[in-house]
Amino acid sequence: MPVLVITGTGTEVGKTVTTAAVAAAAVAAGRSVAVLKAAQTGVRPDERGDADEVARLAGAVTTAELARYPEPLAPATAARRAGMTPVRPQDVADAAGKLAAAHDLVLVEGAGGLLVRFDEAGGTLADAAQLLRAPVLVVATAGLGTLNTTELTARELRFRGVELLGIVIGGWPDSPDLAMRCNVTDLPDVAGAPLLGALPMGAGALDPAGFRAAAPGWLAPRLNGTWDGEVFRGREAADGGA
Repeated sequence: MPVLVITGTGTEVGKTVTTAAVAAAAVAAGRSVAVLKAAQTGVRPDERGDADEVARLAGAVTTAELARYPEPLAPATAARRAGMTPVRPQDVADAAGKLAAAHDLVLVEGAGGLLVRFDEAGGTLADAAQLLRAPVLVVATAGLGTLNTTELTARELRFRGVELLGIVIGGWPDSPDLAMRCNVTDLPDVAGAPLLGALPMGAGALDPAGFRAAAPGWLAPRLNGTWDGEVFRGREAADGGA
């Protein structure tokens, strides 16, 4: 798995922090890691972007960003409004391929969800994953509504013949409600792929040293971690029945 594409079921689902956790766990396992942000929107040239945040949290990773647009919009719209050249799926595939030649693992982080448009031709992160023949990790929310958006994302990947590696919950609260506890069981069923981790709510606010030390415990062995999904589900079920 030299390249892993990371997408979300929507915006603000914890995609960047999850990318940082996957990177930190891989670095802790002795792997060299590069993080590619396909298109950064809503950030000025002098501001820190998502790739910078991943590096801050994860540590010794190589970062790259293909384009940056000032308005917080879909990349295609942001590029058009700014009069700038859009990112195309082939650009993402080419950049990831070059990084893969020098790193054990390349994480490609998208913008928003799987089908957010990069360019005027309708190119998406899903197209880039197809070009790369890379698996996709989907970051989902924990609560009500997540089953629908997760299943839609999984169906699109299957339709395209792209491997869905698994699902990670981008933010798990200290006191999950009934829907959240049920979703732990239901998410793998609707996605047709395993649950590979759950990040605690507010993980991105940890200091970098604490984040790096804790990250492997949030992720399954498939992602270089130690998280046990069966134990997690059992604990949440027991807490919910208390």
